[in-house]
Amino acid sequence: MTELLVVIVSGLLVIAAATVYGPRLGVAAPLVLVAVGVAASFLPAFGSARIEPEWILEGVLPPLLYSSAVSMPTMNFRREFGAISGLSVVLVVASSLVLGLFFALVIPGIGFAWGVALGAIVSPTDAVATSIIKQTSVSKRVVAMLDGESLLNDATALVILRTAIVATSASFSFWGALGTFAYSVVVAVAVGGVVGWLNLVVRRRVTDATVNTVISFTVPFIAAVPAEALGASGLVAAVVAGLMTGIRAPRLLSPENRLSDSQNWRTVELVLEGAVFLTMGVQLKEVVEHVERDHAGVGTAVLVALGALAITVLVRAVYVSSLLVSLGRRARRREKLQPRLVEMQEKMTTPEGKQEILERASARPGRRPSESDLDRFAVRITRGLADVEYFLREPLGWREGTAVVWAGMRGAVTVAAAQTLPDDTPQRSVLVLVAYTVAALSLLVQGGTIGPLLRRLAPPVDEAAAAERSSAERTRLFEILRSSSAGVEEPRRVRGNRGPSSSRSRRTTGSG
Repeated sequence: MTELLVVIVSGLLVIAAATVYGPRLGVAAPLVLVAVGVAASFLPAFGSARIEPEWILEGVLPPLLYSSAVSMPTMNFRREFGAISGLSVVLVVASSLVLGLFFALVIPGIGFAWGVALGAIVSPTDAVATSIIKQTSVSKRVVAMLDGESLLNDATALVILRTAIVATSASFSFWGALGTFAYSVVVAVAVGGVVGWLNLVVRRRVTDATVNTVISFTVPFIAAVPAEALGASGLVAAVVAGLMTGIRAPRLLSPENRLSDSQNWRTVELVLEGAVFLTMGVQLKEVVEHVERDHAGVGTAVLVALGALAITVLVRAVYVSSLLVSLGRRARRREKLQPRLVEMQEKMTTPEGKQEILERASARPGRRPSESDLDRFAVRITRGLADVEYFLREPLGWREGTAVVWAGMRGAVTVAAAQTLPDDTPQRSVLVLVAYTVAALSLLVQGGTIGPLLRRLAPPVDEAAAAERSSAERTRLFEILRSSSAGVEEPRRVRGNRGPSSSRSRRTTGSG
């Protein structure tokens, strides 16, 4: 028991030290933790250490993804949802298939299905990239896209992994696998949505911030466990529950409760992510020994990992290039709509304009619109104009595309998913080592160069123009607040309540 306590306390101290001193040394904290784990694996206490992968997939990843989903800025997620969904679903599927073909060709005896399984393992990116690029002057849109991608692509990759493992059986059916994939996602979304709604219904009635936060720690598991029991993706359910909580919490939970959640969940994220990379380093020695004992050596596995990493970057670059072209066309279409939206917004500010829009809508067949319908329409116009201004103010060019491509690093999910490969997987130790090596090389090469690369690519900043934009933004926000407050009715005075000044006058009169 004492040894276990020493290990836990030492691990926490190492995680804290790596987080503080890693960036100062110019090394990503996950790499420091992996190195410490490798060094610890040579100690007798860790000679036979083996972490069950289910502990990571079912005990670590649900709270990590839930926490990231809750903290995701709702407005940015909505605006970039098209790009995020493409990066986290289409790109992961494409990368898994291309890598599956590559692995089937270069690793003898595994076949295409196991190749796709390994491709799904190394396809998802890690959220560590976001923490690095936030320290540079990269566009907020890039940060939002990478945040959303790292949030959703983990679940996509693990669903593909599960489907590929099923595909290795003799009774595999393509349409059956597609149906399993769809069922896994749809049921998980439904379970996550219900749990997220119940979470807010319960927690809005709990006033104690500490108790409220304790309840929040159970939410990702309450979403993930039933989803897994129904044969769906527990990670997708945890993500959906987190998104619903993040969207509705500002309206239903008190600021004190939300502040407590934020502080405590950041601590949980730090500890869990650090623990994953430490265990990766601890188990790396055993994986290498298995490869050397069962196969020719680690050299081939490292070469395969290098090729896989190059392919992931190449596929990502091709996809992001096409994505930027698509987003550019969409932005130009929105720009053409801007004058029309401005005209409609101006009409909505006058009674005559409202009446004109109401008459036009009433002339169409169907239900006659009400005043509340017009109010919702006005909100949609305002939101549409704000979106147009956002996309025009933050265009995506080759610099932003380069950031999105190079910031796609592999990490915790790749490490955890590699350990879930069944024991009867052909050349299992080689596949696990390839996955570990891809994650380590990605963090070392991309993580070590992303900061300097983005600083070199960043265009010169016009301080005066930036200050002017900031001032204009503040002025616009104040105008919105003033116009919003003008429409709020003054609270009615309760009869008999004359306020403090009346009380003072009564006391003065009485004393006189």
